[in-house]
Formats: sequence, C-alpha cells, structure tokens
Amino acid sequence: MSHHHDTDPMDWDRLGPLLESSAELESPLYREAAAWLGTLLPPAGVRRILDVGSGPGVLTTLLADAFPHAETVAVDGTPQLLERARARAERAGIADRFEARHAEIPGDLHQLGQADLIWAGSVIHHIGDQRAVLGELARLLRPGGVLAIVEGGLPTRRLPRDIGIGRPGLEARLDAAHADWFAQMRAGLPGAKGEPEDWRSLLAAADLRPSGSRSFLLDVPAPAPRAVREHHLTHFERQREGLTGLLADDDAAVLDRLLDRADPAGLARREDTYLLTARTVHTARR
Repeated sequence: MSHHHDTDPMDWDRLGPLLESSAELESPLYREAAAWLGTLLPPAGVRRILDVGSGPGVLTTLLADAFPHAETVAVDGTPQLLERARARAERAGIADRFEARHAEIPGDLHQLGQADLIWAGSVIHHIGDQRAVLGELARLLRPGGVLAIVEGGLPTRRLPRDIGIGRPGLEARLDAAHADWFAQMRAGLPGAKGEPEDWRSLLAAADLRPSGSRSFLLDVPAPAPRAVREHHLTHFERQREGLTGLLADDDAAVLDRLLDRADPAGLARREDTYLLTARTVHTARR
C-alpha cells in the first residue's frame, strides 16, 4: 500500500519504515476487510491476487493469509519498497507463493497478467485519469473476479479538539490545509481529469458490477501505546514539512511544540493521544 502524498524525490530509507509501520498499525481494519472479501470470493477458488501499489507488502501478506491457495503479487514502482515486501513475505512464511513485481502504474499494468482478486489501496487518487486506470484494472480480472479499491473513509484523529496549547481544532485546520494540497497534487498529475468521486459509478463505467462498499474502523483509545505515539510524531513531522506555506503561523508553532520531545505538551509525553480512523473499500465484480 504505497501511499505517499509528496511530489518531491522520496527518501525511501526514511519513508519506507513509516509506510510499513502505518500499515501495521492499521492491520486490524485491513484484516477485517480481507475477511469480508472472503465472503465475496470463495477463498479456495482464488488462485492469483494482485496488490497494486503494494508498498512494503503489509496488505499483500494479509491477503495471502485470507486466501491461502493464491499466488500473491506485490506490484509497486519503488524497488526499495518491494525489497521490504519480499522480506515481509519471507518472515510470514509465504515466499513460495509470493512475487514482487516492479511496475509503473498505470503504464505497466497491461504486463501483470490476470487475477481473481485485485486490491488497489489508496492508489487510484494518485493517477491523473482515474476512470481510465479503473478500466485497465478491470481488464485484468478473470471472469467472476473482484476489484477492491480503498478510497475515502474518515479523516484520522490523533488529538482532542482542545489540546491546551494554541487554538482548539488544530487537526480540522490541518485537514483543510491538506485538502488544498491534495487538490494541487491532483491537478498536477499527468493527464489529470476532474472526476466526481462516485466510486460505484466509476466501477460500473469500467464494465464491472458493483458488489458493495464497506468501511472499517480502527480505534486505539488514549493513552496510546508508545508505538502509536512514535508514529504520530513522524506523521506530524511530515505534515509540518509538507504543508509549509499552507499553515497559519500559530498552528506551525503549535506543531513545533508537539514535535519537541522535551516539551511537556509534546506528543512524546502526552497521555491524551489516540488513533481513530476508518477506511472505505469499494468492490466490483467482473
């Protein structure tokens, strides 16, 4: 699940572990999603799975668990992330039915071969022409196969509305700044086309039969464990860097305090941090 929101050259030595830890934290909801897919497809009949935009392969291994007879293929355009996926498959004991495939999305999709299940987690919105890429993915499905895309859900919440420093509502303002950034990112993609995010209609336009959308909740209440707080620190560090120029000065100053490990109000020392989010999975059948 290679899900990064940057257009600058990536520091994969830094970003790879972040993507992996983020997916690991969200594994409970994705495990539920994989189990739901097992009600749409007979697990014993699924022979090949494509995890498109696999990133470090956390989802690839979860899908391999849910569909124990399938060959699982991690597909990504970043070799460093595919190395992580290979290592994860080894640790999970699925290396004999795992393949890492380097492919640019969407340009190389036609080379991937057919599959019974295609998972595209937080990938489609990184493609300029979303309608076209859904059509290409649909053509890779075997008859009766399912395409599952993760798009939308709920904004992640990590902090109370009032954290005792700065103006209340910091995360809502960060969401608004990110929405502006996201619109700029989408507009700058090659071949970008504006498209209402009606995923059911877009899947139907790809000659697929929509087979349901479901949202899956992740709820880690306060006080969050250390691993979650460390992930929060990394997340807010990236927001502080990535939203430069889009944040009010006072909010930037609050982020600086949150990131200061020595500050009593910083994330490393707070007892009120938590992790609450939901991801929506849209499915359609060939």
